[in-house]
Amino acid sequence: MELKLLNEQGQPSATLQASDSLFGREYNEALIHQVVVAYMANARSGNRAQKGRDEVAHTTHKPWRQKGTGRARSGMSSSPIWRGGGRAFPNKPDENFSHKVNRKMYRAGVAAILSQLARDGRLSVVEGFAVEAPKTKLLAQKLKNLGLESVLVITDSFDENLYLSSRNLPNVLVLEVSETDPVSLVRFPNVLVTKGAVAKMEEIWQ
Repeated sequence: MELKLLNEQGQPSATLQASDSLFGREYNEALIHQVVVAYMANARSGNRAQKGRDEVAHTTHKPWRQKGTGRARSGMSSSPIWRGGGRAFPNKPDENFSHKVNRKMYRAGVAAILSQLARDGRLSVVEGFAVEAPKTKLLAQKLKNLGLESVLVITDSFDENLYLSSRNLPNVLVLEVSETDPVSLVRFPNVLVTKGAVAKMEEIWQ
């Protein structure tokens, strides 16, 4: 699989030979959906909670007498059928949201995403990507020269200047190869990868 190598002006200057198993895989919508849903589910903190009828702040006094009123009999206002009452089956923080995805499935899903990005022309490769100082303006201008606005930048190693420069840009995210996830890959319309990151991807995800 050949990927276009862009220069600083965003023009293709050469080609990069990449692995077919990573960038030439067939699109598998069901697998990608499963991998993305599993990643998002496993990232949940599981801290939601609702109160049952024994936890709501209500009196245990019987609202009205059992017989003679013509109304339905009622024991206490904490009943789930009452407004402000407890939930019949409340959500608890110890609920398990995790999804199991095999390692081969995860790698195949990421490869399918990268392959589709390459086919759609949304995946760009550059020789290197860095800024001289931790300034948002420098990074914004660099991306503008490449013709990219909303973009995921994947680097082969951590660059503090690049990371600090990207924090104030709402449509830009900088990640290392090891931190790249399927949700980020499908979230951004464009993905910019350094040449060194492509080699690392082939080591990790093949």
